[in-house]
Parts: sequence; structure tokens; C-alpha cells
Amino acid sequence: MILRSLAASTALILALPAAAQPEEMAGTEIEADRLVQTVRTLASDQFEGRAPGTAGEDRTIGYLIGRLQALGLEPGGENGTWTQKVPLLHTRLGTPERLAFQHDGNTSELSFPTDIYLSTLQPNAAAKIDGAPLVFVGYGVHAPERGWDDFKGVDLKGKVAVFLVNDPDFHAGADEDVAGTFGGRTMTYYGRWTYKFEEAARQGAVGALIVHETAGAGYGWNVIESPGGENYDVVRKPEDLTSLALQGWISGETAKSLFADAGLDLAQLSVAARKDDFRPVDLGTSFSASFPVTSEVVQSQNVLAKISGTKRPEESIVYGAHWDAYGEGQPDELGRIYRAGANDDALGVAGLMEIARAFKAAPAPDRSVVFAFWTAEERGLLGSEFYAANPLYPIEKTVANFDLDILQTAGLAKDVILVGKGQSTLEDDLARFAAAQGRTVSEESLPERGLFFRADHFSMAKRGVPVMLMMGIAGASDLIEGGKEAGQAWVDDYTGRCYHAACDAWSPEWNLAGAVQDIALFRDMGAELANSRRWPEWKAGSEFKAVREESAAVRGE
Repeated sequence: MILRSLAASTALILALPAAAQPEEMAGTEIEADRLVQTVRTLASDQFEGRAPGTAGEDRTIGYLIGRLQALGLEPGGENGTWTQKVPLLHTRLGTPERLAFQHDGNTSELSFPTDIYLSTLQPNAAAKIDGAPLVFVGYGVHAPERGWDDFKGVDLKGKVAVFLVNDPDFHAGADEDVAGTFGGRTMTYYGRWTYKFEEAARQGAVGALIVHETAGAGYGWNVIESPGGENYDVVRKPEDLTSLALQGWISGETAKSLFADAGLDLAQLSVAARKDDFRPVDLGTSFSASFPVTSEVVQSQNVLAKISGTKRPEESIVYGAHWDAYGEGQPDELGRIYRAGANDDALGVAGLMEIARAFKAAPAPDRSVVFAFWTAEERGLLGSEFYAANPLYPIEKTVANFDLDILQTAGLAKDVILVGKGQSTLEDDLARFAAAQGRTVSEESLPERGLFFRADHFSMAKRGVPVMLMMGIAGASDLIEGGKEAGQAWVDDYTGRCYHAACDAWSPEWNLAGAVQDIALFRDMGAELANSRRWPEWKAGSEFKAVREESAAVRGE
């Protein structure tokens, strides 16, 4: 049962650590039953999977605003409202009319989405590529600061770039020259699929395909195809549209066949791509695809609320979680059609509501505290990216951003998982507050999955704001019952079965004692910053340190 481990635990009632008197502490606890109520509501069929631009969004926005009003928070959106409008381009591919590789007069027909998964970010009635040459670009990294360039000046205009996933040193042995150049097993942004698509467009390609492998991507093919041919982007001017008519992935087996048909060995070329003298390889094969496309502009919304600071209201701590999930899909084995994201991220939303309730029950903070419920995270961090590009509170005076996105539901843990080691001094705060709970800090066990770049806090990090992510799938928690083995079993089960699928549903088997602890950690860290004059800093070596330092004078540093 949900509360089976809570009765004898202090995790259910974790109050704000402040110099307040006991009567001022009332109502500041994080309560598991309130978390459950929020999750069960948002993950119910009534909300239809909370996809942007649907009736599910309308109901979600109304629900969130009602809850925030009931808590007594102030509207934190545009012009005194509760929302920030986020215009999105929504596209969906129809049944392909043509989809094939051609080599030496032979045609290899492809199955969508089994062999190849594609989408488009162009608002056209059709997405077409007509016999474009395929060029293997290795890892597709252009990183002058690391002395690395996979492109070597090769012209990709009118061509389709074929990439390997992750970084050039991901599979490297210790004796290889590239080892450690890109962080070893810890993914850099160059390893993310988003970077590869962006770089293909910068190089002028008309298409981009990434060779899928579960280890390098961090997830299986089921996750790749889960959007069902849909894609989203912020609305862009025609001159700012991507050059890619189609972008996506090819399965590992399809890729092996593609290279073999061209007389090439994918495994050998993958090794060659780990050397700095690698040059792009023309596969002597062309790619043709034609899909009908439906597109629309969706007026989505971020929801924002705040508690104004009493002494320095222009300085803010921002808490974030995304309200969106994947909407309607094909029925699963139980007939469920809504991919409602009970954990990803209704539980994060519930955590934010609890933190907001706790702050409102405590004495008003010196600095402002903002609660942001982002749209379109599942479509590429678009809601948070739109906010970060069009901030309602000065980025230069945003003290820190705390993001809740997937919490472990397997019970109390001896540790908390740190995502993004070595980035900022917030990780030192995390260790201190975890120790106050009798817990330690463990590093993420799969840094190659690049989780630091895969949640909404990254939009703020790129602008220099120190950030902290709480994500339950970042590693095996050392559970009180079962240790790390049980923690890994939970991660494997969730990511293997339910991540972005209909089975990410609330279950009476959830044990939220550990989630309560994690939410309380973020509440406590933010509360200390909200009542101090301290500014967290990026650590030496962080790629975001220089951006923050450019605005140091604004903060009086």
C-alpha cells in the first residue's frame, strides 16, 4: 500500500527548516496523500493524456489555475494572468507514400515506424526527400573548442546525414586517443539527438537519420516511435525554419543492412569515427521519402504562479515541472489509449503543488518564489525554452531553478541521486540537506544517457541559471528495503515498460515515502536561498559558467 513505509517514518512530515516558531510551521509538511490526489486527477481519462493543443490541455490549465488560486498564490504569468502563451507548430506524418533506400539500381523498401522513424518540423502539406544522397558523418560533432570536427568541410546541402548516437568517446577504450575528450561515459550535449538534428540543419542537410542503439540512446526503440509521427516546435519565421524536411532514426538492424548493401561495415566505420581524422563517407545510396503532413499552430500555455519576496522581489527562485504528457495513442494490452504520464510528470506537478503549499504556509520569503508548470516538455523542452527566451522574470536575477521530473515510487532511500555532477554549487547544498535527512548523495549511474540535457531545467542552464534536477530514473536508489538491487529493478521496470507508454499510470503499489523526501529536499534548498543573499555559482569547467559571469554586475557580484 502507498503508506506502508510511512507510518513509522519522518518522511511524511518534513517541515521547512527555518527559525520559525512551531505554530508557524503548521502546514509546511509534504504529504503523500495530497500527492496521490493530484496524480490520480491529472492521470485520469478526463484529461486525455494532457497533450498540448487538445481538450486535455484546456482541462489541465483550468485545473492548475484553480489549485493555485486555492493555495492563495499570486498570478505569475503575462499581464497579471496565470499563463504565458506558447505558440507551437504541431505536425503529424500520415501513411508514407514512398519510403526506400536505392543503391545500384536496387530498391530497399522501408517500414515506418519499424525500420525507420521520422517526423518533420516544416509546416508543409507534404514532407518529401527525392533521391537524396546518404552521407555517414560519424558522430556528427563540430566542436572547435575540443579540437574535433567530423564534417571536414564536406558539403551536405541537399543530402541526408547519417549519425551515430552519443559522443565520439562513448564506446572508446582507455587506450584510444579520443578517450575522455567528451566526458567519457558522461554524455555532453554533442551526444544528444537534438544537437545532431540542429547540426545537420546548420550544415544545410535536407534530412538527418540517427542510428539507434539502446546503450547509446539510453532507451529502446519503443521510446523512439512513441510520438507516432508527431512533432512540435515553437512557431518560427519562414527564414528561421530548419532545412530538414525529415528527421529521425533508423533501427540498428536496418542500419547494418544499409551499410552492408553499400559494401561497408557499420561496426568498422563506427570505430573509425572515434578518430579525429575521420572524414564523412558517401554511402553511394540515396534516400526517398514522401509523407502527407497535417500541421497546425497550437496556442499552448505555461502556467506560472508566484509568492512575491518581501525584501528583494526582483530576485527569484524558480521551481519547475512539466504538465504535458503524450495524449492519445494505440490501445495497450489493457486497452488503455491515454499516455497520461502519471509519474512523468503528474507526480512532479504534484510535488510542485506541495512545495507551493508549504511556502505559502510559512512566513513570506525575502526573494520571490516562482512556480512554473511547463508545456511541451515531451516535445523538446519547448515550454521552458520559450520562457527562457522570453522570460517573465529577469534571467540574470534568477537565483536558481529546481526541476522535478519523474520521482521514484519504490520507497525510502538511503541516498539521493545527483544528476550532472560538477556543474554547480547547488550540488554541495544537495549534500548538506540530504545529510540533514540522514541520507547521502549518489552520482547518476548512467551519465551516458545525458539526463542533464533532457529536462526543462536545461533551458535555464543554457542561459546561465544554476539548476538542479530531481529525476528518479537517473540511477538506482539505495532503498531501505532491498538496497540498490531493488532500486535498479524499479528503474529497469519503469524505463523498460512504462516510460512514455500507457502503463505510466497511478498504481496502489506506489510507495511515495522516497518521493516525499526528495520533494522536501528541493523545498528546503529553495527556502534557504529564498531567505538569503547568496547566489549559487557554476563550477570551474562547466560550459554554463561563462554565460552566467557575463551578467555578474547585475547581481552585484
